[in-house]
Amino acid sequence: MTVFSVRHITQYSYKRPVAFGQHRILFRPRDSFDQRLLDATLTVDPQPAQIRWIHDVFGNCIALVNIDRVSDHLRFESNIRLDHTPQVPLDLEIDRKALTYPFSYDEEELPDLSCTITRHYDDPDGAVAKWAQQFVGTRSSGQTGRVLMTLCYGIHESFAYARRSAPGTQTPFQTLVRRQGTCRDFALLMMEAARSLGFAARFVTGYIYVSDRDGSRTLGGGATHAWCQVYLPGAGWVEFDPTNGIVGNHDLIRVGVARDPRQAIPLSGSYDGEADDFEALVVQVNVTSGP
Repeated sequence: MTVFSVRHITQYSYKRPVAFGQHRILFRPRDSFDQRLLDATLTVDPQPAQIRWIHDVFGNCIALVNIDRVSDHLRFESNIRLDHTPQVPLDLEIDRKALTYPFSYDEEELPDLSCTITRHYDDPDGAVAKWAQQFVGTRSSGQTGRVLMTLCYGIHESFAYARRSAPGTQTPFQTLVRRQGTCRDFALLMMEAARSLGFAARFVTGYIYVSDRDGSRTLGGGATHAWCQVYLPGAGWVEFDPTNGIVGNHDLIRVGVARDPRQAIPLSGSYDGEADDFEALVVQVNVTSGP
């Protein structure tokens, strides 16, 4: 068991005071058996008129922030502490019927999984599906865990990580063609590739602990991180981080899940002013371990 602390600061600067619309924040981690939230605070400057907490359709904890004053800056600071227990579900029990690929999901679970099995993006000439098929192998069946692990490692080893300041996520086809992307791009590519093979897959946004930022080969530190989950009978939702080739939740702090990255944006909102009133955006994320 490890205690992680996360300090997440987002600050917007403007050339003149502007008014703000409602902001939607997804910073608070999901409480679960493998990560237990010990403490969480959210500070907003200028002081908000109201902070209202809700659970969205996926069960994520969302803060809705309303600010009734004008300002030339807007700053959000989240501080959390949580107990984290590493889990590698593929080393544990998978239902016997699902050990070999392909398999069928239980009829009782299928209605709830169907929206995460359905592919969400165009795939010109079936390029993503054809690329995913190589991880199944030439035999008609193989070990389910091996199929998914080689898919995860295939992205990690064959694609180049490149930070991108522009918002949004590349389509899986774009990532496949460009052979590079961000953690969000790689997560979405693995999701759609897994879906093309009949797996239920969903997007995860959160944080990653990097023990040594200087010279570390772990990617995605210093900002929010993204990966995906695949549902396996008997093991449940299993974490796959194709950016780093991680299977299981090792060093991964889960904040929100969704069937598409557009539904799991960490922070969104608006301001009332001209486009050129915006001056700068600074994001800082520090994940540390300790008591």
